[in-house]
Amino acid sequence: MSVSPAPSRPEDWWKSAVVYQVYVRSFADADGDGTGDLAGVRSRLPYLRDLGVDALWLTPFYRSPMVDGGYDVADYRDVDPIFGTLDDFDTMITDAHALGLRIIVDIVPNHTSDAHPWFVAALASPPGSAERDRYLFRDGRGADGELPPNDWESIFGGPAWTRVPDGQWYLHLFDPAQPDLNWRHPEVRAEFEDVLRFWLDRGVDGFRIDVAHGMIKADGLPDVGDSVPAGQRQVELLGRARLPYFDQDEVHDIYRAWRPILDSYPGGRMAVAEAWAETPQRLARYVGPDELHQAFNFDFLDATWSADSFRKVVDTALAESAIVGAPTTWVLSNHDKQRHVTRYGDGALGLRRARAAALLMLALPGSVYLYQGEELGLPEVLDLPDELRQDPAFRRTGESRDGCRVPLPWSGDVPPYGFGPVGGAPAWLPAPPTWRALSVAAQTGAPDSTLELYRAALRLRREQTAPAGGATEPGGVTWLEGEPGVLAFSRPAAGAAELVCVVNFGAEPVSVDGYGAPILRSQPPGPADDPARLATDTAGWFIRPVTG
Repeated sequence: MSVSPAPSRPEDWWKSAVVYQVYVRSFADADGDGTGDLAGVRSRLPYLRDLGVDALWLTPFYRSPMVDGGYDVADYRDVDPIFGTLDDFDTMITDAHALGLRIIVDIVPNHTSDAHPWFVAALASPPGSAERDRYLFRDGRGADGELPPNDWESIFGGPAWTRVPDGQWYLHLFDPAQPDLNWRHPEVRAEFEDVLRFWLDRGVDGFRIDVAHGMIKADGLPDVGDSVPAGQRQVELLGRARLPYFDQDEVHDIYRAWRPILDSYPGGRMAVAEAWAETPQRLARYVGPDELHQAFNFDFLDATWSADSFRKVVDTALAESAIVGAPTTWVLSNHDKQRHVTRYGDGALGLRRARAAALLMLALPGSVYLYQGEELGLPEVLDLPDELRQDPAFRRTGESRDGCRVPLPWSGDVPPYGFGPVGGAPAWLPAPPTWRALSVAAQTGAPDSTLELYRAALRLRREQTAPAGGATEPGGVTWLEGEPGVLAFSRPAAGAAELVCVVNFGAEPVSVDGYGAPILRSQPPGPADDPARLATDTAGWFIRPVTG
């Protein structure tokens, strides 16, 4: 099997990278306290190299009260003791680079923790003070200011405003422990530019920007009003409604200031936005040579299990990538969404579809973001005891993201399945008994396991789909005719060949004649299956010579 030439532009690594999201608290626990840490990440770097990914995205590990799993940051320039030290970070990133792995870290610029020194000073200062001007403090409405300044609601449920003892209110689009910053304040902008340089100087290769569309609020903080019907104003973080606190034009001034900082460092330092906008054209504004490198494509994650749904999402995403002249991103799961094994169906059906979706995603041009544990086929844990749940949204809405954050199973027959050292504390969230069969150790070397499927797919993706020069260009997909319920496309492969991906969403097996030589299937044919046909809810990769 031929291998494509090495990239001629290493700084373009992100254009076709496979990035593995590490939810640090739940990845690996080195010190035995029941919580994952940076030393645990370091200890498992060889696993990630052998899996075949190009980079790691680390969720926040900064000093934090952990009200929202570290997305409430108290100090952006230090490591929280539960995760280790700055020395642990430096050692980890050195080892990662030695193994050929790049490191992307989360940056959380929309809000701080209420334990951040700036907010502590704001609470200790009077209304109208310089300290309060770093945040969004306002007087309330009503005769005595007893009503919130406007009708905005929190993403986590309830009002987006909390009143302080002197009568003013402060804005928090998330938990009250996460006060929103005032990004029209020059000190806020200067602070985060310095934070970027701090981590770039330590060698990070990129940033994932949390709530990238939310930092600027409309002048005057107007009511949402009739743009979202009453009783439905608790919108999702990533929705298409036009809102006065998301996707304001001035947010692009921030990224135009950040891009020269990234470009001033060698090696292709990059940034990817967690952003949403009401139109593809507005989302495209976040990406470009003077702003950010990528924005997440969440439509792919939300696609329903049908050929039409995925075809529409892929077409739209590739059209958006053409607008900005940059490859798109693909993602099936993350730390905020129910795992796709569970979204796609119960038990074996969900896993079967998840494996097919993985081959579909990994065959597409652009970059891929994997969420830890999807390579093991982990389902959502739906029966966590309420008293163990830690998601702040659970207390306000009854909904919880904890089920996709249960620590990974590495080995052994009993929880926590090698997550921490023998004799250590129980993991911060318990894994179910069924996960013994899903551990890394249990799946390694098992030819039909989900882990080995991912390893094979990532190897073949690297060998077959990265063109000379290393950067996958926008587009590059040719849709093929197929039977009803079948999604099939080709794209250029190494040498004078093309890779064909076929996904059978239909109810009956379909013929794969004419697609080329099979190189991988999401589900191996059983003894009674016809190898010339592709079973329902499965996908296959084929290689065929370019003709004409």
